[in-house]
Amino acid sequence: MTTRASNPTGRRRPPDDAAVLQAMRCWLEQAVIGLNLCPFARAVHSRGQIRWVVSPARTRQALAEELALECLHLARSDPAATDTTVLVHPRVLTRFADFLDFLALAEDLLQRLRLQGVLQIASFHPHYLFEGLPARDAGHRTNRAPYPALHLLREDSVARAVDGIPDPARIYERNIDTLRTLGDDGWAALLAPQPPRRKR
Repeated sequence: MTTRASNPTGRRRPPDDAAVLQAMRCWLEQAVIGLNLCPFARAVHSRGQIRWVVSPARTRQALAEELALECLHLARSDPAATDTTVLVHPRVLTRFADFLDFLALAEDLLQRLRLQGVLQIASFHPHYLFEGLPARDAGHRTNRAPYPALHLLREDSVARAVDGIPDPARIYERNIDTLRTLGDDGWAALLAPQPPRRKR
Protein backbone atom coordinates (compact mmCIF):
# COMPACT_ATOMS: atom_id res chain seq x y z
CA MET A 1 0.00 0.00 0.00
CA THR A 2 1.29 3.46 -0.89
CA THR A 3 1.22 6.13 1.79
CA ARG A 4 1.47 9.88 1.36
CA ALA A 5 3.40 12.25 3.55
CA SER A 6 1.09 14.14 5.86
CA ASN A 7 0.66 17.90 5.70
CA PRO A 8 -0.59 18.84 9.19
CA THR A 9 -1.07 22.52 8.36
CA GLY A 10 -3.35 21.75 5.44
CA ARG A 11 -1.64 24.50 3.47
CA ARG A 12 -0.50 24.09 -0.09
CA ARG A 13 3.25 23.74 -0.24
CA PRO A 14 5.04 26.16 -2.57
CA PRO A 15 6.87 24.59 -5.50
CA ASP A 16 10.64 24.40 -5.53
CA ASP A 17 12.74 27.39 -6.51
CA ALA A 18 13.30 26.17 -10.07
CA ALA A 19 9.54 25.94 -10.68
CA VAL A 20 9.02 29.40 -9.15
CA LEU A 21 11.65 30.92 -11.44
CA GLN A 22 10.23 29.15 -14.48
CA ALA A 23 6.75 30.54 -13.78
CA MET A 24 8.07 34.05 -13.17
CA ARG A 25 10.19 34.06 -16.32
CA CYS A 26 7.22 32.79 -18.34
CA TRP A 27 5.14 35.65 -16.93
CA LEU A 28 7.86 38.16 -17.79
CA GLU A 29 8.32 36.91 -21.36
CA GLN A 30 4.72 36.13 -22.25
CA ALA A 31 2.84 38.87 -20.38
CA VAL A 32 5.11 41.75 -19.38
CA ILE A 33 7.20 41.72 -22.56
CA GLY A 34 4.79 39.93 -24.87
CA LEU A 35 1.99 42.41 -24.20
CA ASN A 36 4.42 45.33 -23.82
CA LEU A 37 3.07 46.09 -20.32
CA CYS A 38 6.49 47.48 -19.39
CA PRO A 39 8.19 49.04 -22.42
CA PHE A 40 11.67 48.90 -20.87
CA ALA A 41 11.58 45.27 -19.65
CA ARG A 42 12.64 43.78 -22.98
CA ALA A 43 16.06 45.46 -23.05
CA VAL A 44 17.24 44.42 -19.58
CA HIS A 45 15.90 40.89 -20.10
CA SER A 46 17.60 40.44 -23.47
CA ARG A 47 20.90 41.75 -22.07
CA GLY A 48 20.73 39.44 -19.04
CA GLN A 49 20.73 42.35 -16.60
CA ILE A 50 17.96 41.05 -14.32
CA ARG A 51 19.00 39.45 -11.04
CA TRP A 52 16.41 36.83 -10.02
CA VAL A 53 16.30 35.86 -6.34
CA VAL A 54 13.86 33.35 -4.81
CA SER A 55 13.67 34.08 -1.10
CA PRO A 56 13.53 31.26 1.47
CA ALA A 57 11.96 33.72 3.96
CA ARG A 58 8.93 32.55 5.90
CA THR A 59 8.52 35.64 8.12
CA ARG A 60 8.22 39.38 7.50
CA GLN A 61 11.40 40.01 9.45
CA ALA A 62 13.42 37.51 7.42
CA LEU A 63 12.11 39.03 4.18
CA ALA A 64 12.89 42.56 5.36
CA GLU A 65 16.47 41.55 6.13
CA GLU A 66 16.85 39.93 2.72
CA LEU A 67 15.29 42.95 1.00
CA ALA A 68 17.84 45.21 2.69
CA LEU A 69 20.72 43.02 1.48
CA GLU A 70 19.35 42.99 -2.07
CA CYS A 71 18.89 46.76 -2.10
CA LEU A 72 22.50 47.25 -1.02
CA HIS A 73 23.71 44.66 -3.52
CA LEU A 74 21.93 46.40 -6.39
CA ALA A 75 23.09 49.87 -5.36
CA ARG A 76 26.72 48.69 -5.30
CA SER A 77 26.56 46.62 -8.50
CA ASP A 78 27.68 47.68 -11.95
CA PRO A 79 24.47 48.57 -13.86
CA ALA A 80 25.92 47.01 -17.01
CA ALA A 81 25.93 43.65 -15.20
CA THR A 82 22.87 44.00 -12.96
CA ASP A 83 20.43 46.77 -13.74
CA THR A 84 17.48 45.49 -11.73
CA THR A 85 16.54 42.80 -9.20
CA VAL A 86 13.38 40.73 -8.80
CA LEU A 87 13.04 39.35 -5.27
CA VAL A 88 10.38 36.62 -5.36
CA HIS A 89 9.02 35.44 -1.99
CA PRO A 90 6.62 32.49 -2.47
CA ARG A 91 6.58 31.45 1.20
CA VAL A 92 5.61 34.69 2.94
CA LEU A 93 3.06 37.51 2.42
CA THR A 94 0.90 35.28 0.24
CA ARG A 95 -2.19 37.17 1.49
CA PHE A 96 -2.47 40.45 -0.41
CA ALA A 97 -3.46 42.42 2.71
CA ASP A 98 -0.24 41.32 4.44
CA PHE A 99 1.78 42.13 1.32
CA LEU A 100 0.24 45.60 1.13
CA ASP A 101 1.16 46.28 4.77
CA PHE A 102 4.74 45.21 4.07
CA LEU A 103 5.14 47.75 1.26
CA ALA A 104 5.13 50.62 3.77
CA LEU A 105 7.92 48.88 5.66
CA ALA A 106 9.82 48.45 2.38
CA GLU A 107 9.64 52.18 1.67
CA ASP A 108 10.85 52.96 5.21
CA LEU A 109 13.71 50.55 4.61
CA LEU A 110 14.85 52.47 1.52
CA GLN A 111 14.89 55.65 3.60
CA ARG A 112 16.90 54.04 6.40
CA LEU A 113 19.41 52.73 3.87
CA ARG A 114 19.62 56.23 2.33
CA LEU A 115 18.57 54.79 -1.02
CA GLN A 116 15.47 56.89 -1.65
CA GLY A 117 16.02 58.62 -4.97
CA VAL A 118 18.50 55.89 -5.90
CA LEU A 119 16.22 52.85 -5.97
CA GLN A 120 12.47 52.33 -6.16
CA ILE A 121 10.35 49.25 -5.48
CA ALA A 122 7.60 48.00 -7.77
CA SER A 123 5.22 45.41 -6.32
CA PHE A 124 3.58 42.32 -7.85
CA HIS A 125 1.23 39.77 -6.31
CA PRO A 126 -1.08 37.00 -7.59
CA HIS A 127 -4.05 38.73 -5.92
CA TYR A 128 -3.12 42.36 -6.57
CA LEU A 129 -6.05 44.77 -6.29
CA PHE A 130 -6.11 48.46 -7.21
CA GLU A 131 -8.37 50.71 -5.21
CA GLY A 132 -11.26 52.03 -7.30
CA LEU A 133 -11.45 49.12 -9.75
CA PRO A 134 -14.13 46.40 -9.49
CA ALA A 135 -12.75 43.20 -7.96
CA ARG A 136 -13.01 41.24 -11.21
CA ASP A 137 -11.64 43.97 -13.46
CA ALA A 138 -8.83 42.81 -15.75
CA GLY A 139 -6.88 45.98 -14.95
CA HIS A 140 -5.61 44.42 -11.72
CA ARG A 141 -3.49 42.07 -13.85
CA THR A 142 -1.03 44.86 -14.65
CA ASN A 143 0.51 44.07 -11.24
CA ARG A 144 -0.34 40.39 -10.96
CA ALA A 145 2.42 37.80 -11.13
CA PRO A 146 2.45 34.05 -10.37
CA TYR A 147 4.12 34.72 -6.99
CA PRO A 148 4.57 37.73 -4.69
CA ALA A 149 7.59 39.75 -5.80
CA LEU A 150 9.40 43.00 -5.06
CA HIS A 151 11.05 44.51 -8.12
CA LEU A 152 14.00 46.76 -7.30
CA LEU A 153 14.75 49.37 -9.95
CA ARG A 154 17.39 52.05 -10.35
CA GLU A 155 15.85 55.53 -10.51
CA ASP A 156 18.35 56.60 -13.17
CA SER A 157 17.51 53.64 -15.40
CA VAL A 158 13.78 54.25 -15.08
CA ALA A 159 14.22 57.95 -15.90
CA ARG A 160 16.25 57.16 -19.03
CA ALA A 161 13.70 54.58 -20.17
CA VAL A 162 10.75 56.92 -19.62
CA ASP A 163 12.49 59.70 -21.57
CA GLY A 164 12.53 57.44 -24.62
CA ILE A 165 8.81 56.61 -24.50
CA PRO A 166 6.19 58.85 -26.12
CA ASP A 167 3.40 59.79 -23.70
CA PRO A 168 4.55 57.59 -20.76
CA ALA A 169 1.63 58.79 -18.63
CA ARG A 170 -0.70 56.68 -20.77
CA ILE A 171 1.17 53.39 -20.23
CA TYR A 172 -1.12 52.33 -17.37
CA GLU A 173 -4.29 53.16 -19.33
CA ARG A 174 -3.04 51.30 -22.42
CA ASN A 175 -2.17 48.29 -20.28
CA ILE A 176 -5.66 48.14 -18.81
CA ASP A 177 -7.19 48.36 -22.28
CA THR A 178 -4.91 45.55 -23.49
CA LEU A 179 -5.78 43.26 -20.58
CA ARG A 180 -9.51 43.90 -20.82
CA THR A 181 -9.39 43.04 -24.51
CA LEU A 182 -7.39 39.89 -23.78
CA GLY A 183 -9.99 38.58 -21.32
CA ASP A 184 -9.83 35.77 -18.77
CA ASP A 185 -9.23 32.96 -21.27
CA GLY A 186 -6.52 34.86 -23.07
CA TRP A 187 -4.71 35.63 -19.82
CA ALA A 188 -4.87 32.00 -18.70
CA ALA A 189 -3.54 30.82 -22.07
CA LEU A 190 -0.73 33.35 -21.91
CA LEU A 191 0.57 32.01 -18.59
CA ALA A 192 0.06 28.33 -19.38
CA PRO A 193 3.28 26.28 -19.25
CA GLN A 194 4.99 26.32 -22.61
CA PRO A 195 5.77 22.95 -24.22
CA PRO A 196 9.49 22.25 -24.61
CA ARG A 197 10.91 23.10 -28.00
CA ARG A 198 11.88 20.18 -30.17
CA LYS A 199 15.48 20.00 -31.26
CA ARG A 200 16.00 19.94 -35.01
